[in-house]
Amino acid sequence: MKKMKWFLTTIIMLVMVFSLAACNSSKTGNTSSGGNNETNGSGDGNIVNIGYSGPLSGPAAYYGERTLNGVKMAAEEINNNGGFEVNGKKYKLNVVALDDKYLPNETASNAKRLVQEHHTPIVFTPHSGGVMALQVFNETDKFIIGAYTSEPKITQTGNSLTVRIPPRYDSYVAPFTKYAMKRFGKKLAALPTASQYGKDWTETLLPYWEKQGGKVVYKTSIDFSKDTDFFTIVTNALKKKPDVLFIGGPSEPTAKVAKQARELGFKGGFIIMDQAKLDEMKKVTGSYDVLEGSIGVMPLVESDGPGVPSFVKNYRAKFNEDPGSEAGFNYLAMYAFVEAMKAAGTVDDPVAIRKHMQEGLEHIPQDKQVYVVSKIGDDGGFESQQSVAAIENGKIVPIKLK
Repeated sequence: MKKMKWFLTTIIMLVMVFSLAACNSSKTGNTSSGGNNETNGSGDGNIVNIGYSGPLSGPAAYYGERTLNGVKMAAEEINNNGGFEVNGKKYKLNVVALDDKYLPNETASNAKRLVQEHHTPIVFTPHSGGVMALQVFNETDKFIIGAYTSEPKITQTGNSLTVRIPPRYDSYVAPFTKYAMKRFGKKLAALPTASQYGKDWTETLLPYWEKQGGKVVYKTSIDFSKDTDFFTIVTNALKKKPDVLFIGGPSEPTAKVAKQARELGFKGGFIIMDQAKLDEMKKVTGSYDVLEGSIGVMPLVESDGPGVPSFVKNYRAKFNEDPGSEAGFNYLAMYAFVEAMKAAGTVDDPVAIRKHMQEGLEHIPQDKQVYVVSKIGDDGGFESQQSVAAIENGKIVPIKLK
């Protein structure tokens, strides 16, 4: 009798353990779109699974969602137009998205799952820490990283299956410095995001600032995954009487830092890292007046790419907001990957797809060219024209690059 009770107790415990495991696995932030959500392989049922791992919860959630929106929107358009043909066979796309909470270790775990369970030939990720975590094993596990990060280091590793989607951030350093110094002065306080991307931006900007005769009067970083009140950090920076604040990270928390600085009496300018977008920051600050003197990336809605008007119209109708460059660039990249699959004659050979990326770029329909990308460089980075803007008298003003 005792043995029977022990046996029944063991069975009950095992059922509880498996039930808990099932519960936990359902909370991974997995979303699918654009195809059959139950497909298990890139070729099963003529479905190509496309992976995404990015922040879908926490302070960077909006950034992650907007990046994902671009991928999903392109996939849905392609599917609604009947899919695409490779070697006489029609395919449709299914985007499988997992939340990595902006944590590189989670990005790596998600990618393993995406490749092993869903056989994704491509995994999009929108932060440099996540990209670097994937570069440890993506060549051996055979998948392309769709890297939405302007970090130059990711294309300096020699990784043959990394595609960097946006322009390199280091080309912004000179025009940002020149504008801020000329308009406001030479004393800089640095308060960027604490991510690896923020550290690298800082290590590039600060020496250049000093080389141009400037002085760095304060330096710290903000962990947006933990810090939500910036009063103490901003107060300490303003005690040093800077002319310019260097800030950046996801748009929403970056805007809160700028707003806090104004509330504490800061009258100077802002150098804004390219991850944060001026138009998205405006949604938090309420107007461009708070961001007066900021220099950053030109908002997509103000850009003149051939595909911008239709993309903006369709994005607004679908998501009820203006698109930013993270949505635009990833939308463009999804079209480029599909055209590369057509040129390569395969949907599941990442090496062949990567080899045909130039043809993929060349065959993107003109009305889908939200940005004009002339080529993919030898380092694996898309080469496109950069567009810079400043806020002057409460308005967006284009800044010419020389």
